[in-house]
Amino acid sequence: MSDFILSEDGYYSLGSIGYYVLIAVLLLALVLSAIVANRRQKNTRLSTKRLAFCGVALALGFVLSYIKFEMPYGGSVTAFSMFCICIVGYFYGIKAGLLSAFAYSILQFFQSGSSYMLSPLQVCCDYFFAFTALGITGFFYKKGNKFIPAYLLAITMRGLFHTIGGYLYWMDYMPDNFPKSLTVLYPFIYNYSYILLEGLITVVLLKIPAVGKMFKKLEEMTA
Repeated sequence: MSDFILSEDGYYSLGSIGYYVLIAVLLLALVLSAIVANRRQKNTRLSTKRLAFCGVALALGFVLSYIKFEMPYGGSVTAFSMFCICIVGYFYGIKAGLLSAFAYSILQFFQSGSSYMLSPLQVCCDYFFAFTALGITGFFYKKGNKFIPAYLLAITMRGLFHTIGGYLYWMDYMPDNFPKSLTVLYPFIYNYSYILLEGLITVVLLKIPAVGKMFKKLEEMTA
C-alpha cells in the first residue's frame, strides 16, 4: 500500500504504483470511449481520399511544429500544428483521429524526445498519450459546428498528460527564475501557458468570418 498511496504529516499522495495506475485508468477510459464512439459513428471507413487527407494533415502539422515561438518558462507556441491534427478526427471520426494523432505522437517523439528519456512512462506522458489525445476531436464527428469545443477539449487533454508527466518527472528542472510561491503549480503553468495560448490564437483566427468560411468549405470538400 505504501507504493500506492504515500502518507506524510497527515497528507496523502500517490506513490509510484499509484501514478502508473492513474495513467492506465486514463488511457483505458480513452480507449473504451473511442471504441464505443466508433461503433456509434457511421461512414467512418478510411477511403483512399480520407487516407490522403490524413497524410497531408499529418505532414503539415509536423512541418508547422518546427515554426514556433519559445515561451519564457519553456514550451513553445507553434504555427497551428495542433489544429492540423485535430481536424482529422473532427472530419472523419474517432478512428481516423486517434490513428493520425498517434502517428503524430511518434513523429514528435523522434523530433524532440528520443535522445533524452527518463523512463517509458515519462515518454508516454510527454508524447504518446499527450499527442494522441488530440484525436479525441473525433468524438464530435458530425455534431455540426462543434469544432471549437472539440479542439479546446483535445488540447486541454493534451495538457493534462503533459502536466501529469511534469509532476512525476520534471519538478527538479524548474527554472531558477520561476516564482517560488508558485512551485506547486509549475507543471500546470509550464504546459498550459503555451498550449492554451496557441489554442486562443487558433480560436480567434477561426472566428474571423473569412477564415470561418474557408474552414466550412474545407469540411465540405473532405466529406
